Formats: sequence, structure tokens, C-alpha cells
Amino acid sequence: MRLRTTVAAALGALALVVTLPTSASATVGFFAYSYTGLDGTPQIAELINPPSGKCVTLPEVADPHSSNPADSPWNYTVSTATVFTGPDCDGDSFTLRPIGGHASERLKLRSVVFS
Repeated sequence: MRLRTTVAAALGALALVVTLPTSASATVGFFAYSYTGLDGTPQIAELINPPSGKCVTLPEVADPHSSNPADSPWNYTVSTATVFTGPDCDGDSFTLRPIGGHASERLKLRSVVFS
């Protein structure tokens, strides 16, 4: 039931975001991921209308020496998202389809690029 509510809220937010104007160099929608906060608790962050064709290093997990990677990505943008294990779109990669592509907590990431 909790997953259904989360997905419904995410789709509602996507519908709202899709109706908002955006710049020509940004994809429409949002990209969410989980990470471990400084106090050790799970946190969720979002990129809203992220830039297209530009690598985005996730700020909460940018430094491999001081943070664990993020996980559980959800792609609610209209673009394909390619996530990378390292910062600056380096390392192994995995592609998430537009509007609902996701992965489990086993997929670790530190950066993403939207096509």
C-alpha cells in the first residue's frame, strides 16, 4: 500500500512538473534517489527538470572518500537517464527508461546524465 501511495504521489508530481515551462536545455520531470544522511538515516533527494546532455554529479554523494553512493533511482523525466557508479559520469553505467524507470537499492550511483 505504501508503494502504491508513493507511486501515485510521484505520478501526480510528474503531471504538475510536465505542465511547468522549462528551458530548452533541460529535460522535463524529476529524478529521485536515496542516500544515507550524515546522521545515518535514509534520505531521498530529487533533481527537478535536470539539464539534458550534461553530467550531474549528485551533491550528497559526490565524494567517494566521505560518503556512500546513492541507490534506488527513479527516473520520472521524459528522457532516458544513464546513471554512473562514479562522480563525473565515470565508472560502470546503467540506463533507466523515461517516465518510471527505476532500480533497487543494489544499484549504486554518484552521477547521472539525461539524453
